[in-house]
Amino acid sequence: MAAAGAAGLAVALTACGGSDDASSSSSTDSGSPGGGGADGGGSGGGEEAAAGAALAATADIPEGGGKVFADRKVVVTQPTAGEFKAFSATCTHQGCAVKSVADGVINCPCHNSNFSITDGSVQSGPATKPLPSVQIDVSDGSITLV
Repeated sequence: MAAAGAAGLAVALTACGGSDDASSSSSTDSGSPGGGGADGGGSGGGEEAAAGAALAATADIPEGGGKVFADRKVVVTQPTAGEFKAFSATCTHQGCAVKSVADGVINCPCHNSNFSITDGSVQSGPATKPLPSVQIDVSDGSITLV
């Protein structure tokens, strides 16, 4: 009985992204530097965003900024005009949802980790791993999850 309780606790800790060392997620790599394969911290990247689902019009993503799609657990950025990137919206520190994009960084309000809008890399901790890339398709003024 104690073993079952310990196993349940381990599952609960993993699901909450208990540390930077949680198992890696199944996010796909969009080919950007510092791309996928990094730990998503919370639920796996493959579970976070539905493939083939339109997210937004390109005009909805500000140049030099981005937009968090909390319901899809993805953040889309436009580091430079016409260049769009997407990342998991789950902070790699402890699995909190990132909430905003400002001043060239994606912000997590839980412990103030910040990530680059260009490649998801950590700009300030306590997070130590980048946000995993999420593959998107940009065509005809629309951004779609792949």
